[in-house]
Amino acid sequence: MVVVAVTGKGGTGKTIVSALLIHFISKVTTRVLAVDADPDSNLPDALGVADQIKKTLGDIREVFQVSRDDMGMMNKEQWLEGKIYTEAICECDSYDLLVMGRPEGEGCYCFANSLLRGILRKLMRHYDYIIIDSEAGLEHFSRKTIDTADYILVVTDMSKKGLSTAKRIKEMSKELKLDFKGIYLVGNRIMSKEAEEIIKKFADEEGIPLIEFLPYDEKISELDLRGEPITNLPEDSEFVKKVKKIAELIVGVSIKV
Repeated sequence: MVVVAVTGKGGTGKTIVSALLIHFISKVTTRVLAVDADPDSNLPDALGVADQIKKTLGDIREVFQVSRDDMGMMNKEQWLEGKIYTEAICECDSYDLLVMGRPEGEGCYCFANSLLRGILRKLMRHYDYIIIDSEAGLEHFSRKTIDTADYILVVTDMSKKGLSTAKRIKEMSKELKLDFKGIYLVGNRIMSKEAEEIIKKFADEEGIPLIEFLPYDEKISELDLRGEPITNLPEDSEFVKKVKKIAELIVGVSIKV
């Protein structure tokens, strides 16, 4: 099992990168779990499967908070696990999708979160690859809702804030003693050689390996405006080709499309 978390400052394009990684990796194996861990929940739209989502984990957790006192002797972990399997996991054509969402009500969710962590660990064992579209930073890791990952891909744009967030993510991983195999930088929407040099210098100084520069592609904005999934980008797009290279680094084989 390989767990890849895609993170970075909000608006840098991490959901787009996540969606294309899922698209390519699911061509190698159907044992792929996509996790939308961003409260904005944009991944289903990017993948074109928003109409297939029944409930989020946040919805399930809300029901659990209301219902658990009425369960009597029923095993609460089994109840919650059953709800996740039957209502929260979207079985898409070549991958499964789990949307974390967030609870809307008030109150303490410590007990539900504790159960959820254990269930997610059990669930993840059934897959070869787990691709997580994270919320900005490492909040899910600091809360330990998702407490494991092999590789962190930090997506940054040409902004100072994007680079500052990348630096903070590396610092946070050390503070929390998170044992990742590697944290890598991906430059997105890069429009000049000067921007490339600045990001390269930053990567060298911070000790974060830079694995790819993704070019600005106006077709991405056009797809978004039309409400079409990012997977509709043409295969000859430089952006698509470069994300495919990242996917091939993850799976270790050439991906045929």
